Amino acid sequence: MDRSNQTSPGAGFILLGLSAHPRLEKMFFVLILLMYLVILLGNGVLILVTVLDSRLHTPMYFFLGNLSFLDICYTTSSVPLILDSFLTPRKTIPFSACAVQMFLSFAMGATECVLLGMMAFDRYVAICNPLRYPVVMSKAAYVPMAVSSWAAGITNSVVQTSQAMRLPFCGDNVINHFTCEILAVLKLACADISINVISMVVANVIFLGVPVMFIFVSYVFIIATILRIPSAEGRRKAFSTCSAHLTVVVVFYGTILFMYGKPKSKDPLGADKQDLSDKLTSLFYGVVTPMLNPIIYSLRNKDVKTAVRNLVHQ
Repeated sequence: MDRSNQTSPGAGFILLGLSAHPRLEKMFFVLILLMYLVILLGNGVLILVTVLDSRLHTPMYFFLGNLSFLDICYTTSSVPLILDSFLTPRKTIPFSACAVQMFLSFAMGATECVLLGMMAFDRYVAICNPLRYPVVMSKAAYVPMAVSSWAAGITNSVVQTSQAMRLPFCGDNVINHFTCEILAVLKLACADISINVISMVVANVIFLGVPVMFIFVSYVFIIATILRIPSAEGRRKAFSTCSAHLTVVVVFYGTILFMYGKPKSKDPLGADKQDLSDKLTSLFYGVVTPMLNPIIYSLRNKDVKTAVRNLVHQ
């Protein structure tokens, strides 16, 4: 491929965002800012109650605290950049900042996939083997489980980001996205990206496919166990302990499926509309799921609601 137009990494990148729709930028600035504040408040409160309330010092709430911290990190890696792009006429980002933002969003996304799988295992043991739960899910087990989730996500991100940012880039380095989304960045490379594509496919199988299958199998056993409980009240209580996690899983993976499973339009006018639709879907995926997680766990969990009330009245 001709590299005569290869751009120096020091030149950075230009983020298109919603440049073609200036009227939408002001409206979405207010909307995304409000959602980001809700994310910080909701997840911040969840972290506080899981740390301060001794009744919540259990594996499930330890994982929940990790999930809340992860959601804050994930949104903070991209939302301030997005908000700034809505107000700035020329939306540039230095090469190094692009690499950091890509690394953080990739690491948080992969870690959340693994962490949701770990939380499914916790619910499986709690419902299917309740007598062994204190032994299986001891502190010596659940802390390394959480640490391994973070380590796996960060390792994957180091591999993907380093491979992407070592590529030579051509032209004016315009990224048709709000952030340094890896697929949008790879389109700018003036080199063979087959290794990057293969690496991403393998990572998707490991960090999306395997956790989904693990969660699915766990809930098959969980539902089978719940259905064998003789009393309706017993079944309701058992299901209530995992309904919040199941709801978060459906929202998280359902949004991913919606984002990447839509058919592509071949009509140029339809393609423009779909491009806007894809951008907005990606934007809301990055803020809606982290915003909903604390709401779901607060509404569906009596212990969390009690802990929040106690925290407010202190």
